[in-house]
Amino acid sequence: MNKSHLAIDVGGTFIDFIHFDPASQSLKVEKIPSSGALESRFFEGIEKLGVSMENLQMIVHGSTQVVNTIVQENGAKVGLITTKGFRDVLELGRGNRPEVYNLFYQPAPPLVPRYLRYEVSERLDYTGNILTPLNEPDLEQAVLALQAEGVEGIAICFLHAYANPIHEERAAELARKLCPELQVCSSSEIVREFREFERTSTTVLNAYTQPRMSTYLKKLERGLAERKYKGSFAVMQSSGGITSSKVAQQAPIRTIQSGPAGGVIGVAELGKQLGIDNLVAADVGGTTFDVALISGGALLERSLTHFNKRPALQTTIDIVSVGAGGGSIAHLDAEGGLQVGPQSAQADPGPACFGFGGQEATVTDAQVVLGYLDPERYLGERMKLDVEAARRVIQDKVGTPLNLSLEAAAAGILHIANMNMTYAIRQVTLERGHDPRDFSLVSYGGGGGLFASALLEELSMKQVIIPQHPAAFSAYGLLNADYREDLSRTFVKAHADMMPSELKERLSELEREARDWFNDQGLDSSNVKLERFAELRYLGQEHTLKIPVEPTDLVASDLSGLRNRFDDYYDKAYAHALKDHELEFVGLRLSASLASTKPSMKKLAPSSALLQDAFERMQSVFIAAQKKRFECPVYAREKLQAGHSLVGPAIVEEWNSTVLLLPKQSLTVDDFGNLIIKNDATKKVKA
Repeated sequence: MNKSHLAIDVGGTFIDFIHFDPASQSLKVEKIPSSGALESRFFEGIEKLGVSMENLQMIVHGSTQVVNTIVQENGAKVGLITTKGFRDVLELGRGNRPEVYNLFYQPAPPLVPRYLRYEVSERLDYTGNILTPLNEPDLEQAVLALQAEGVEGIAICFLHAYANPIHEERAAELARKLCPELQVCSSSEIVREFREFERTSTTVLNAYTQPRMSTYLKKLERGLAERKYKGSFAVMQSSGGITSSKVAQQAPIRTIQSGPAGGVIGVAELGKQLGIDNLVAADVGGTTFDVALISGGALLERSLTHFNKRPALQTTIDIVSVGAGGGSIAHLDAEGGLQVGPQSAQADPGPACFGFGGQEATVTDAQVVLGYLDPERYLGERMKLDVEAARRVIQDKVGTPLNLSLEAAAAGILHIANMNMTYAIRQVTLERGHDPRDFSLVSYGGGGGLFASALLEELSMKQVIIPQHPAAFSAYGLLNADYREDLSRTFVKAHADMMPSELKERLSELEREARDWFNDQGLDSSNVKLERFAELRYLGQEHTLKIPVEPTDLVASDLSGLRNRFDDYYDKAYAHALKDHELEFVGLRLSASLASTKPSMKKLAPSSALLQDAFERMQSVFIAAQKKRFECPVYAREKLQAGHSLVGPAIVEEWNSTVLLLPKQSLTVDDFGNLIIKNDATKKVKA
């Protein structure tokens, strides 16, 4: 019997649930506000779906716990134990000003104040050789002192522990023995890479978020056990792969981009099924607009990200996020200019039109005022919108101060939000050397359909694809994720001195470690897919490029193939290459993944239904570019059939999402039920 899978994605405003039945290849969707205790909402949504725990094989969870903890700075009180002489690494950072043109730049204050940072005597050299043994009495004294200060967790980060974790392993063992009630993590358990500031920051971020994330996941595990659930419980990672709840509790930093990663994985899978290699994933949520690039069918990744100005060394899908979502607040800056975001009304109190007490003008309020959303049918009539509340806050917060009419104020809010989104897309396309006109935009999230046409018009992209169940598409992406383990090692050596046999041996060490990880999770390591990479740079440079290591490189007589590949990648990235310049290895990476059962897109059943059968009503909509209102036909998406097409202005509505089609644009339904929007509509409506 094929048991079903359930994906649960927590967003800033809503929690999305999507249930996949492999037997019928059917999907069932639910959506509830993410206000209140999230663990209670977690089970409330499962009950609303009517899912049988007995027939459920897997639950995959995308969580915003970690990123919210870091952004809101409400994590645990933690201490840091480090090598003598390195107490102030967090405060010193790189000693530079990252925003060189910002004269008022201030670095983020350390999450661990100085009085909670302790030094112990120990020292390794950069190759991992012991210079000074670990002083265990020093360590015990530091641990007990931190315990007396009331810390909830301890981060341990010793100099050069990436090369040899022996001192950190012993220190963590002693700390856990002395204070079993504390959460203890060491840098070698989290990241095996050099760069002291970034490695220390990553370890501290992990310790800072661990108590809250661990408590949250344990509550979910208890609740699942009480409901007799016997399947697996997995958590989405920033890399786009899933891991066990146990690992997520130990290394919550891996889940920092858990939510947005799900949607990108869904877009990559959608592209494979549609045969489209170049895509921009665009997720319009309640709080943020998240964008990622898929070029040639491959996801773009990065190994270093920053959150609230704090670096984290983790394999992460390259996602650009801006504070532009349905809950983003419109406000006037110090000069009296209109700004939208990054502040958000979130789920509680939410936009004023939700009727939960919100008193700020938001993007959703502007959409209600302009007629984009039907207040009587919002969320499939699960929620009635307060139009008068939306009008009041738009007029009071924006219209009156700027001497604008109600409609002009609302249109201005949406225009600025749209420009913020446009800039984010340009960051992942033009600023990465890609022409947006070569890419299709996949727009999803609860508000994706309301911005899709404006983004298409502004950027002249090939087309916009609105997938089925767009409001829960990130949850759909979770169903397409594979188990994944990413490993890295710092390894500095001249390219000319490296032999293929040595490279093979070092990568084999990572491979053995990865297979052991899968075995520890109760998974079959024999079917694991391995991807190998080398971090390379020209001698004298600071930054590196991640270059794939092909199987042929490991059996060749030399590594000239890898060298040529690096020059090609460098030329593509920077429009030149130094082919005669010496090259060096800086690190090795390995990505191991195990495929999961994925839902496949089903073609719509043949139908003789006419487009007119999907017509619902006419709706008055103010379109800013034309500065006037249009009477737009509204169509029910569930009644549209493959081959149906229409021209704008028009609205396509489903219970959890609304698509606005602008004038001179066409919309076509493909064989799988995706909505395809293109500019410059010339064809007539097709029945």
